[in-house]
Amino acid sequence: MSAMALSNSLTSPLTSHSSSPLSFAVPRSNFVSLKSLRSFALSCSLNGAEAADKKIPIEKRFPAFPTVMDINQIREILPHRFPFLLVDRVIEYTPGVSAVAIKNVTINDNFFPGHFPERPIMPGVLMVEAMAQVGGLVMLQPEVGGSRENFFFAGIDKVRFRKPVVAGDTLVMRMTLIKLQKRFGIAKMEGKAYVGGEVVCEGEF
Repeated sequence: MSAMALSNSLTSPLTSHSSSPLSFAVPRSNFVSLKSLRSFALSCSLNGAEAADKKIPIEKRFPAFPTVMDINQIREILPHRFPFLLVDRVIEYTPGVSAVAIKNVTINDNFFPGHFPERPIMPGVLMVEAMAQVGGLVMLQPEVGGSRENFFFAGIDKVRFRKPVVAGDTLVMRMTLIKLQKRFGIAKMEGKAYVGGEVVCEGEF
């Protein structure tokens, strides 16, 4: 190596009397940042996961909702019957505290021919009714001081409809007790309904 090349490759001159360590100037293009390495590793991981998913048929990728109460158990608690029983399955349940249930919305539901013939949309009032029935499942239990008798709305507050619910959707409803007056038999509940993880309706009951 010539003296000129050696001089250009060192960041500080080298002398026979210097005790400082050598420091070589390496072009910045030769370095790979830690951020780039992490990004590459994440990309590889995601690509691998996507490839694995593609090998599994779509009908096997998504597990079914669990069953805590089936339709027969629901019918033993709620007094509603066709065409006004709007809860198909309970998937999570804590007596006297909360319940999560589903309503499978299908084109065969009897309200779709009139609401609306050209654009089937589940009526908002029926979403509220379905959520109220889930609330009934929370409270109409002997173990929490409830009964199997009929119950009625006393009020609905702060109800908002965020998105339309259409045939083919699965309405997932969570009702949570926030206040109970045992003396008067009045319960106040908070409810939210979801489709695909997004809130479509919410309110206080």
